[in-house]
Amino acid sequence: MAGRGPAPKDPKRRAGHSKDPHPQTLLRFEHAEPPELPTLQVMKDGELVEHTWPQRTLDWWEMWKASPQAEHFSSTDWDFLLDTAVVHARLWSGEMSAAGELRLRVAKFGATPEDRARLRMQFAQADEADSKRPAASPAKQRYADLKVLPGGGDAVEGA
Repeated sequence: MAGRGPAPKDPKRRAGHSKDPHPQTLLRFEHAEPPELPTLQVMKDGELVEHTWPQRTLDWWEMWKASPQAEHFSSTDWDFLLDTAVVHARLWSGEMSAAGELRLRVAKFGATPEDRARLRMQFAQADEADSKRPAASPAKQRYADLKVLPGGGDAVEGA
């Protein structure tokens, strides 16, 4: 009798060790300059009518153009963001039902700290700031490798 329990799984069939069944497609990066907002047209009584962008949406568009994420946007990203600007304009024109759609759309671009964490985006300044931090003092370096032992309460001298 060999041992207890069932035979171990084949290592190739263990969880977390499988290869992705769908290979990635690598695309060449194509940087696209941010477009200007086009004339806003809204549907009224069955026909398109020119409308002015809310100032808040114009400011929002400029913010996205200047954002660090923008240097990684391609033409399709800017096109999606243009459609998102229309949703933003609807919200700032009083159509509160546009809020959920706007939240979902801007999350795809890393609008909030939580969105950026989910998308695994990190600002380079954090790495630069860490590298500029002063080195630990000699006392901190000396005791940096000390660990608390399990069940370790108060140290007893001479024990």
